[in-house]
Amino acid sequence: MTIRLSLGHIDVYDDRTATFARQLGLTSVQFHTPNLLPGEQGFWSPEELRALRERCDGDGLTIEGLENIPFAHFWKIQRGLPGRDEQIDNYRRTIRNMAAVGIDLLGYNWLPTYVWRTDMGAVGRGGARVTAFDLADVGAGNALALYRLSPAAPLEEPLTTEQMWANHQYFLDAVLPVAEEVGVRLALHPDDPPIDVPLGGAARIFTSPGSLAAARAQAKESPAWGVNFCLGTVSEMGGEDAVNEVIDTLGPVGAIFYAHFRDVQGTVPAFRECFLGEGNYHPARVIRRLHDVGFDGFLIDDHVPAVIGDRDTWMDISSEAYCSRGRAHAIGYLQGVLNALDLG
Repeated sequence: MTIRLSLGHIDVYDDRTATFARQLGLTSVQFHTPNLLPGEQGFWSPEELRALRERCDGDGLTIEGLENIPFAHFWKIQRGLPGRDEQIDNYRRTIRNMAAVGIDLLGYNWLPTYVWRTDMGAVGRGGARVTAFDLADVGAGNALALYRLSPAAPLEEPLTTEQMWANHQYFLDAVLPVAEEVGVRLALHPDDPPIDVPLGGAARIFTSPGSLAAARAQAKESPAWGVNFCLGTVSEMGGEDAVNEVIDTLGPVGAIFYAHFRDVQGTVPAFRECFLGEGNYHPARVIRRLHDVGFDGFLIDDHVPAVIGDRDTWMDISSEAYCSRGRAHAIGYLQGVLNALDLG
């Protein structure tokens, strides 16, 4: 299978979203804690997963994968709190239920205080709205604090680097055997921002290409474990050099499962998101390099600038905000690169 482009990071799936995908010439979708999977029992049930699959099939769209179970299903696992074993049991049920309906990819993050930004309305090219992060401004708090996957309450106790690594190992040891058994792959999203300073009281551990390789070692090089290659986050680590290191290390061993295609200007401790083609890396070079190491997964659009007429960057998850000019621009850009490279 060749590198392909999917409509990704979908929160709200409805007729508008499906029509947007088809109008852009896409044949597959990827979901991000979607509204059609409430998981009220503490896991994603076979019934709701099957209904989502059948809905997409009816719309002529294949499901590439899912990403991020609800925060309420996962927070004790990340923090290593009493009750995590029950949440792990439910996570394993989700994995088995996904396999039963033919969905074989589940992304996850290891961010107890979630993604951080210090500005949700920074000014990008031509006045487009973008998000930004500056370590010097974190004292004012997380500008994403009201986002639906951010924790509603602060940590009761700080989480050290050692605790974060130990909790991740505990999680992998418990869930990877089930993932291997049923043929579901788990994909880790690197920490955004990838900064070696605790944010909201939680240490961040997946902040460099080397730490992603260390996570693979924790997984004992299981074929069921890989990365969600968030190019924007890795670009925040060190620009195109960091991107190339991840590709060259994890790509040849098949540990890059899919990619979030976005970019930033600048690297930690300060950066801002931007349009493709004006950031730290050259998109065509990155796609060619992925191809050359044998990557044959899918790419998705990710965070996009809000151009004139668009409603929001992140906080509005409605399909009206999602089906935006900025997103159409990003997808069209990637389609052009894939066609020019004869890879799409």
